Amino acid sequence: LEAVKQLFAENPGEIAGVILEPVVGNAGFITPEPGFLEGIRELTKEHGALLVFDEVMTGFRVAAGGAQAHYGITPDLTCLGKVIGGGLPVAAYGGRRDIMAAVAPSGKMYQAGTLSGNPIAMAAGIATLRELQAPNRYASLTATAEQVVDVVRTAGARHGVPVTAGNVGSMWGFFLCAGPVTDYDSAKHADTKKYATLFHTLLEHGVYVAPSQFEAAFVSTCHGARELSVTAAAFDAAFAAIS
Repeated sequence: LEAVKQLFAENPGEIAGVILEPVVGNAGFITPEPGFLEGIRELTKEHGALLVFDEVMTGFRVAAGGAQAHYGITPDLTCLGKVIGGGLPVAAYGGRRDIMAAVAPSGKMYQAGTLSGNPIAMAAGIATLRELQAPNRYASLTATAEQVVDVVRTAGARHGVPVTAGNVGSMWGFFLCAGPVTDYDSAKHADTKKYATLFHTLLEHGVYVAPSQFEAAFVSTCHGARELSVTAAAFDAAFAAIS
């Protein structure tokens, strides 16, 4: 937060907006430090800059209202990705009424895309959002993610491999290092060579995670007791292979 404050101080009136992932997924799974998002929100308001949340990973995964609902922070604009279409090619953005009014046909900013409003993707999106509105859906997703994280921690501890793991809602991830992991610099302490071995061992046991150490993971409504059992056995074998 201090680094962002310094940027604003050194560039008065020059910063139009701050774009960030409220929960980092593109450097591995990294949660925000307490007070960070709140501080960014205050800074952007103070300096007349927009706060834009990239919720391509977090939207409809960490909560029904995304990370902004989970953390109680309202950005000026939000970007959403394929999760809103159940995996089909679809994306969306939205925000404050005065900003959105600048987009054609209401305003002068023209915006269009080849796949905008694709009827198949829209139908899939409606079906996906309807499924996510079922009672206790997010409580169940969170519980499943917590069980997966516990599987990873337990397997790491059993085989003496340092591991840092966590989740927010159905979004989760782990690093092969002792932690804590709070940013990309600390994420780089993770053992990528061991992760490569772990990745291939998991794959041999029927569990696919991202081939890069620096990606977040997700559970879905399809994951249940059977999948957790297979995952537990796979991670045990994978940590045994790298111990």
